Amino acid sequence: MNTTNTLTWQAFKNSLDQHPDKHLQIEYAAGQFVDPSFHITEIKQAPIVSVDCGGKMNSWTEIIVQLWEPAVKEADRSMKVSKALSIINRVESVLPLNPLATVKLEYGNTQFDARQLYPSAFTADDDTFTVRLTPDVTQCKAEDRGESCGVAPVKTVENRPQVSACQPGTGCC
Repeated sequence: MNTTNTLTWQAFKNSLDQHPDKHLQIEYAAGQFVDPSFHITEIKQAPIVSVDCGGKMNSWTEIIVQLWEPAVKEADRSMKVSKALSIINRVESVLPLNPLATVKLEYGNTQFDARQLYPSAFTADDDTFTVRLTPDVTQCKAEDRGESCGVAPVKTVENRPQVSACQPGTGCC
């Protein structure tokens, strides 16, 4: 989990709560938006338990909101924030969601491979509330703790130690 881009489920819902009458737009890449006729098809709560290459157990929870564009676009349909909130409320009436969980939106189309993205910025204008998404990056948790996973650190331009690529037999990953 990359903690630099994370937003909690509660903070995400609070942002939506401030704009219930606006049309919800999702920007999945610079200048690229999910079709306005999208549906929220599923909300998943995923407890993650892992052991990193340094041997430390990690755990966190993710809430994943899955978005889907119908094959036939519905020109007169646009999801309002209030509709998204009603879906969230319906889900939470059956499955209590962890308010401190990391939130991701899962989306893909024929030009954009399905992936989970972080909500990173919100903007509102007269009619719309836009959620801008950013991708996650992989990381070495042991290195983030200042530990070695068997691979020599490499200095980067910013002079921040980075782990070079793991090679078979080095003891890393």
